[in-house]
Amino acid sequence: MNKTDRRYQMHLDILQEELLPALGCTEPIAVAYAAANARSVLPGAPERLEVAVSNNIVKNVKSVIVPNTGGLKGIQAAAAIGAVAGNEKLALEVISSVTERDRESLRKFLAEKEILVKPAESTDVFDIRVDAFDGEGNHGVCRIQKTHTNVTLLAKNDVILLRRDDAQSDRQLANREMLSVEGILDFAQTCELEDIKPVLSRQIRCNSAISNEGLKTPYGANIGKLFTNRQDLRSRAIGRAAAGSDARMSGCDLPVIINSGSGNQGMTASLPVLTYAEELQVGEEKTYRALALSNLLTIHLRSGIGTLSAYCGAVSAGSAAGAAVCWLQGGDYDAIAHTLVNSLAIVSGIICDGAKPSCAAKIACAVDAGLFGWEMYQNGQQFFGGDGIVEKGVENTIRNVSRLGRDGMRQTDDEIVKIMIEC
Repeated sequence: MNKTDRRYQMHLDILQEELLPALGCTEPIAVAYAAANARSVLPGAPERLEVAVSNNIVKNVKSVIVPNTGGLKGIQAAAAIGAVAGNEKLALEVISSVTERDRESLRKFLAEKEILVKPAESTDVFDIRVDAFDGEGNHGVCRIQKTHTNVTLLAKNDVILLRRDDAQSDRQLANREMLSVEGILDFAQTCELEDIKPVLSRQIRCNSAISNEGLKTPYGANIGKLFTNRQDLRSRAIGRAAAGSDARMSGCDLPVIINSGSGNQGMTASLPVLTYAEELQVGEEKTYRALALSNLLTIHLRSGIGTLSAYCGAVSAGSAAGAAVCWLQGGDYDAIAHTLVNSLAIVSGIICDGAKPSCAAKIACAVDAGLFGWEMYQNGQQFFGGDGIVEKGVENTIRNVSRLGRDGMRQTDDEIVKIMIEC
């Protein structure tokens, strides 16, 4: 792909837009970010919070530990830490500078102040509104919709400081609809290394660090250690991704580089590919190109589904990682396409029932399926059009999976939230 081709800059922009740093699971961090923004317009400290959230926010905040809170979970903890100690200028790293003194203030706030949590008024999948009130009658409002940092309303008392239509964005984003497996492969193989290296080197550094932390320290169900103890390459690749999730879902305060709004997807798309690149000793250039391929394929597979769904995002990232490993071992476009279709046919039924320790096990299954999809192709095996949701042509199968995750699983999503609330 020539650098003057408008698609070249589009692919590069998408990488830069999606591969962002985040501390902790992105849904509770988005709640903390909204609370920090609402508090920022108040002249005094907040005395009361009202937090209105959509069902998917409930699902993804309920069971995951919020970093820097001393092991606390839930919407109230996320909103409180954002209101007490959040730095709204840091976006998804909003609570990265919390101190022990801040944690003491958090405990006091939770014990003494009112935090009302209620359903969002809209039916949007992603909707967070925080109203903060101080002791002098002042009222701050922040609303976030569609994506984790997309502030659509910021107000103080009756004065609107910022308002966007919920279809607008905090950023002018590149068009994901133009992505294709063929175009992504072309970009990954021909782009200038210096264009992709800054964003991907940060991903290597951050995601490797939290994976290593997950391997050396007990977190969650220790899924990563279970796999890496097996020693073989495939298990080590699976285990490194799972270990990062072990740590992240259990409150580790190290940042990750996310993909499609998810740290778990960012780790799944990168760490297995890194493991194979290191073992195969392919060198720096091929490693970066494989990472570009895996990340962009993950975005392509996920963009048609939406930010949040009952469809487990690790499936998209695990399938993409398998395709990138395929490319590292000499696979061409046909091999990559078949690897994707094979793996999507296997694990597209994994549900998302919120962020929690079992995400690491789902990542392990997704990466294993991605690698198995490549193994099938190597042995002349494949799933054919008409086999369930598989349709002839990789883009057609991706479109079917997007439809399943976006439309077909809406009722499933609602039922998951009902079950989680009852538990």
